[in-house]
Amino acid sequence: MEFAFVESSEIIRNFGLRFQKIGMNHTKQYQGHIALLCSSVFFGLNFVISKEVLLVISPVGLNALRFLAGAAAFWLISLFLKSEKVSGRDLLILLGGSALGLMLNQILFVQGLSRTSAINASIISTTVPMLTMIFSAMILKEPISWMKILGVIIGGMGAIFLILNSIHSFDKESSLIGDLLCLASCAAYSSFLVITKPISQRYSPVTVMKWMFLFAVVLIIPFSINSVTIIDFADLGTQNWLSLGFVLIFATIIPYFLIPVAQKRLRPTTQAMYNYVLPIVATALAVITGTGTLTVTKVIACVLVFIGVYIVTRSNSGADVEAANTNL
Repeated sequence: MEFAFVESSEIIRNFGLRFQKIGMNHTKQYQGHIALLCSSVFFGLNFVISKEVLLVISPVGLNALRFLAGAAAFWLISLFLKSEKVSGRDLLILLGGSALGLMLNQILFVQGLSRTSAINASIISTTVPMLTMIFSAMILKEPISWMKILGVIIGGMGAIFLILNSIHSFDKESSLIGDLLCLASCAAYSSFLVITKPISQRYSPVTVMKWMFLFAVVLIIPFSINSVTIIDFADLGTQNWLSLGFVLIFATIIPYFLIPVAQKRLRPTTQAMYNYVLPIVATALAVITGTGTLTVTKVIACVLVFIGVYIVTRSNSGADVEAANTNL
């Protein structure tokens, strides 16, 4: 009887520990989804607001200001946190991540946006999940399951469906060069999500971003000095100052802090799926400002987007597949 009691107690204890671990994992996933949702909302608003800022500041000048603001913010915050020593190898990876996720991604995006419409840029942004899925399979050996493909396709259908039914809310001037630059920006961002995934597991978001933004500043200085010095800050006006402040704080510092938070908790393909949220944010902004209306079509499109995100989230990761094979 005593043996049976001890065995039962052990079973209950193990069950409790397993339940606690599952709860902790789910909590971390929820935190990752919240972080991505917030950053996606800010990035979605940035499509429209950056378009306005580019009327008074050149693309190169705007990028330089964003990198300077990010570097200053993250290095200042790091002074109040425990210092983390980053290995030389990891610094090289962060340099590569900076070149892809900041330099190429942001420069190509701003240059492309200045040459095409926000509607075209939004459509092209829906290629990020597919590109990330391919890069994850090549670099991280993430499996490309039929479930994951289905989720990407459904989400993409919803985003494109939404955008094509909201064309009247956006500037219609576009060019092939601008579209290609936006596509290259998506490829750079997808690569960034994949190669920095392991780094985000080892260091805090502030450590990751303070080095990435510092590298971005060093890389862009030779090309941006003239573009920054010619900006007439005194003549920007209140509206432009507010727009610039949004771009620097809510479309740069905050979302780039949230990205490594999500990387610790979610897979790259799941992260990339939140690019489908960008058109939803743009539509919401159109409705709020009175330049668009909420229709049944838009509601259906939004539902498709979130179904796609859910399917990809539920698909197996490489770790899941490996664990399953181990148990066979």
